[in-house]
This record gives sequence, C-alpha cells and structure tokens, in this order.
Amino acid sequence: MGNELTNEMGEKTFAVLILVARPAAGKSEIIDYLQKTDPETRQARFHVSELDVIDDFPMLWAWFEEDDILSRMGKPRLHSDEDGYFKYPYLWHVLIERLSLEYGKRLRDRPNYHDRFTTIIEFSRGTEHGGYSEAFPHLSADILRRAAIVYVNVSFAQSLRKNRRRFNPDRPDSILEHALSHQKLERLYREDDWEKFSAADPEFVAVKGIRVPYVVFENEDDVTTARGEALGKRLEEVLGRLWRLSKSQIAPAG
Repeated sequence: MGNELTNEMGEKTFAVLILVARPAAGKSEIIDYLQKTDPETRQARFHVSELDVIDDFPMLWAWFEEDDILSRMGKPRLHSDEDGYFKYPYLWHVLIERLSLEYGKRLRDRPNYHDRFTTIIEFSRGTEHGGYSEAFPHLSADILRRAAIVYVNVSFAQSLRKNRRRFNPDRPDSILEHALSHQKLERLYREDDWEKFSAADPEFVAVKGIRVPYVVFENEDDVTTARGEALGKRLEEVLGRLWRLSKSQIAPAG
C-alpha cells in the first residue's frame, strides 16, 4: 500500500470528511445544515450519511475549564496561562492526536461503523501554532486513508466579523456561539497556511505518503449563516466535485 491512497469510501457516502477553516468561517454552520437535512436527501445530494462529529473545540474548552478550576484551588494551571493561551505549543498537536484517538475508538467499538456514519472531523489551525502543515501529520493513517477534505475559505476580515457576530457570552462553550477575543484571533489565526499546504496539487494533499483529495468551499459571501438553499446548492456542487475526486483512479504519491 505504502505511498498510495487507499480509497475506503462507501459506495454512496463519504467515510470521513475533514472540515477545516479559520474560526467562524462557516464550518459549524455547514455541519448544522447537514444534520438538519432529511437523511435520504443528505445522501443523494451530498454523499453524507448520519453525521458523527469529532471536533477539537470541546476538548480544548475542557482544558480551559480545568485550568480555571485549578486556579481557584490555588494550583498550577496545566494547559493554559491566565490569558487563555497554551503554555506549550505542542498541545495543539495533542488535540489532533486526540481526534485520531476518538476515531480509533469508534472503529474498535462499532462493527461496520461506516455503514451508518460519515465522520466529520473539524478543526482550525493558524500559522502561529504550526498551521495545517504541522497538524495533518498528527492524524492517523486510519483517518487519512478514508478522508476527503473541505477547506472553507474566508478572509481574516470575514472571520473576525462573523466571530464578533456569533458570540453569546452566556454560552462560551457552545459550538455555534463561542468566539475569540479580537486580540487572540489576530495572534492565532490572522496567518493561515492552507494555500501553501495545498500548493503542490490542486486536487490532493500528500500526508504521510497518503494522497488525500480536497476541495475549497468559497464562503467570503457567507452563504452559511442563513443555512438556506444557497448553501445547499454550493455544498452540493463542492461535495459532488470532492466525491468524484475521491472515487477517481488515484496514482501513487511521490
């Protein structure tokens, strides 16, 4: 097998979709739209089965909550400083390893797991903490061999605007309503390395010798917030293109 992508997609649906972008780009809104779509329509239009979402935000937020508890107890914080920045940059990679660990448990515990589920793996990475070029190698081969990638493309200005708009101070742990401060968003996510990471090939990225198909979902015009038919049409076009890539004959990488 070595250098080639093992195409382990289902006959009709994606096994694993990796959804990446800047914060507030529209990732969670796309997931919400898919979850609320009739199952038969979702499979026919988008090649997506019942969704099983593995997102690193709840893991990250749990670390912050634990650190705040430790501070109140007068104990050292384990993961973050008082301003909410990681104490050690490698913790970003630990989160990706955790995504892989959680996926591995699903394969272990649920026979024929992908007969029922499309796994959505969601995360954001900025150049400041290694970007996608450092994050993707921490995904397991089990994920990469089954995966297809959707990068939701928005400018930093658009990410900042939507980040401000969606914030609900009463629900800072919410997938759909959490936000970062302007200062933190600027530091962590102004620079994004997706273009550099994907520059070698317009259709595939090579990670650990595995060629993974990808598409870019353009969302500068924000079709995701309303979750209407404009989102459905664009998603159908983008995922249709990704499905064809995933099913195409793939030559060995390198």
